[in-house]
Amino acid sequence: MHDLKSRTVRAGIINVGARGFGLVIRVLSIMILGRLLTPEDYGLVTMVTAFTGVLNMFGCFGLFQAAIQRDALSDEESSSLFWLNVAFGGLLTLTAFAAAPMVSSFYNEPRLLSITEVISATFVITAAGVQHGVLLQRRMSFGVSAVIEIISLLIGTAVSIGMAMWGYGYWAVVSMAITLPLATTIGLWLSTGWIPGRPRMATGVRSMLRFGVGTTLNGFISYIANNIDKLLLGRVWGTEAVGLYGRAFHLINFPGDNLNLTIGEVAFAALSRTRGDLERLRRYFLRGYSLVVTLTLPLTVVCALFADDLIAVILGPQWLAAAEIFRILAPTILVFAISNPLGWLLNALGLVRRGVHIALFSAPLVIAGVVLGLPYGPRGVAIAYSITMVIKVIPVSVWALHGTGIRVREIVIALAHPLAASLVAAVVSYGVHALYTSGLSPELRLVLDIGVFGAIYIPALVLIAGEKALHLDLFRTARTSLST
Repeated sequence: MHDLKSRTVRAGIINVGARGFGLVIRVLSIMILGRLLTPEDYGLVTMVTAFTGVLNMFGCFGLFQAAIQRDALSDEESSSLFWLNVAFGGLLTLTAFAAAPMVSSFYNEPRLLSITEVISATFVITAAGVQHGVLLQRRMSFGVSAVIEIISLLIGTAVSIGMAMWGYGYWAVVSMAITLPLATTIGLWLSTGWIPGRPRMATGVRSMLRFGVGTTLNGFISYIANNIDKLLLGRVWGTEAVGLYGRAFHLINFPGDNLNLTIGEVAFAALSRTRGDLERLRRYFLRGYSLVVTLTLPLTVVCALFADDLIAVILGPQWLAAAEIFRILAPTILVFAISNPLGWLLNALGLVRRGVHIALFSAPLVIAGVVLGLPYGPRGVAIAYSITMVIKVIPVSVWALHGTGIRVREIVIALAHPLAASLVAAVVSYGVHALYTSGLSPELRLVLDIGVFGAIYIPALVLIAGEKALHLDLFRTARTSLST
């Protein structure tokens, strides 16, 4: 605890660096695979993952978060949690395998039978490494985790691209779902050197199970709300429609998801250690929150302004129909940036019941919006989804913050500074964009657009918006922590 601040910043730097490198790998793989595969190939796998993703919410039954949140964790408890995770994973693998014919029948697509059967193995593979990942995060050994993640990603990407080049079509996408968790689990076992003991129920596990029930239920409800769009589009509009929508949705969300995961892993571990000191927890949360929105708001604006060139460069010309969907979904980047960190706070404070209530309030609104937009195809679903997400973010945020010691006013201030800087950068960069000649390639236009935006956003944020003190403090802490 005595050097928690410097350890947290050091872990954050490691995580950001690793995830940044991983982001580059993922973008390159998306660019390559987007030119080797078709919307139908991705649509087939999206249909299956929309179903298996529901089961994945029960993968470790919230025991990962419960074990990290706990003040102390004995070896006996770790062993009990390992065997529980494996049991849950094995049960889910059998469930998914048995449900494969129903998935194929639901979409009226025979190819989904074998895809579902293969992907079902990911549950038990992932479960075998969950507790080893817990041990690394409790030690805040994010450097080791980063190496495992990058190596696993490189292996999965290489296999997927190789299969696509050899003409395996949608199986290239399926291969990533298997090789990535398999390599990760092997890496976690090798890096920790921890061998679980014999199966038994330790005394402290029951309280963690109660915590896990809440986080699992919350995740399950949220997953249904955020994926019902792809499930229904696949059923009503077919593989190509869900392929276009699914790729646009993935591209919109994966930078923000990676950012939230990168900072959230470190923040949750740190917040869980400080929940007995509410003032310290408040300071840590607000700094993490400010960092997330500072990095996410410009992403939202860039995606909305330059969607056509982003899709053309990243996915290729055959995906241009996804550009409009991509632009419509851009506001959801900001919504998730505002709301996801609130999950760190609620879980760290043990307020999982409130998280479930918020999910039960949000899910029907999102599902209703998607159903209303469904008759109008992918574009209609994207409009309905974005509008619903924007409408609910304010009441949900106020509800989540109630009684935590963090005021809504502090969240608004954290948002206001990067929002002002983003608006200034948006006006200037879009004005410059309008001056470009039509003869410029999409790649060159995109480089110029992002360059101009960044050249305006960073000075506006540091000098005009008043964020200089925050970033100087982070820089000093980072320099100190890395030198020790």
